[in-house]
Amino acid sequence: MDIVSRNTLKAIRFERSEYIPVVFWINPACWHHYEQEILFGLMAEHRILFPEFNPENKAVPEIAPWERAGVPYTDAWGCVWETTDDGITGTVTQHPLADWKALESFAAPDPAETNGITKMDWSEIKQKILKAKTEGKHYVGSLEHGHTFQRLCYLRGYENLILDMTDNGAEFGRLIEMVGTFNSGIVERYIEAGSEMICYPEDLGMQRGPMLSPEHFRRYIKPIYERIMSPAHKAGCLVHMHSDGDIRDLVDDLVVSGVDALNLQDLVNGIDWIAAKLKGKVCIDIDIDRQQITRFGSPEQIDKLIREEVEKLGSREGGLMMIYGLYPGVPLDNVKAVMDAMERYASYYS
Repeated sequence: MDIVSRNTLKAIRFERSEYIPVVFWINPACWHHYEQEILFGLMAEHRILFPEFNPENKAVPEIAPWERAGVPYTDAWGCVWETTDDGITGTVTQHPLADWKALESFAAPDPAETNGITKMDWSEIKQKILKAKTEGKHYVGSLEHGHTFQRLCYLRGYENLILDMTDNGAEFGRLIEMVGTFNSGIVERYIEAGSEMICYPEDLGMQRGPMLSPEHFRRYIKPIYERIMSPAHKAGCLVHMHSDGDIRDLVDDLVVSGVDALNLQDLVNGIDWIAAKLKGKVCIDIDIDRQQITRFGSPEQIDKLIREEVEKLGSREGGLMMIYGLYPGVPLDNVKAVMDAMERYASYYS
């Protein structure tokens, strides 16, 4: 989401967007799990979802270094990533600070050069922002996915981290400060470059409940969120937060931290719960189900689900966006059904 339209900003600000902003994201692995021409054909048929698609230039997205099967990738923090399927982001298999002794000689990467996972060319980003403004579009900056809680997991390992939060030793305090300072450096550079919105994506939830207790979130993670979101708000940037999983126990703290738009999963959190808790308070960027109905249901059930979400979560004032992430395994009839329904109901309030 490097570039967004004015319509998207209006939806987030409850300024009566012309239509519900919709995003259909195709995971890179799909390009070797499905026939490419079929995917290109679906893109050509759905120009609301794929407004920039050029049928004369059918380019398959390049696989990122941390998405290459059988090729371990070491990021800027020294965490080693591995995956078993080209295009699917891997998992960290080697944690550089699994032993606290390694902290003595450990140094954080430089936010002037990297976002933690890949290199950053800030001069190029500034040029993109200027170009977007001349075209009436708006640039969106983003921290790496997993910028705080997950980065601590990558560095220490999940079990170690949960124990660290209980022990609260000096080493843990030093590591939290290191991660927070690095993230602040990224945010400051996006602000200086002129970003209209900054995204803060990471996963805090499991299938049921969050990956850490609400008490530990408030004590250790929320202060970093506030530290890195506050400068964005002061500079007039919108704040977009993403988390997969069940985050119901954390939502109050996320909203208080200063989130303008919250991307969360629909069924794991519950559509009715989301409506009761968040509608009208923040822009709901609903992540359409990838586990149940779109994978195993019928096209009719898919249409019903997306219509229900629009009716219960949307309004003429705005405050609703929709995104679907396609991963291998979804029947092609269902892929088309999701695309059809997203385009059909995007104009529900227009």
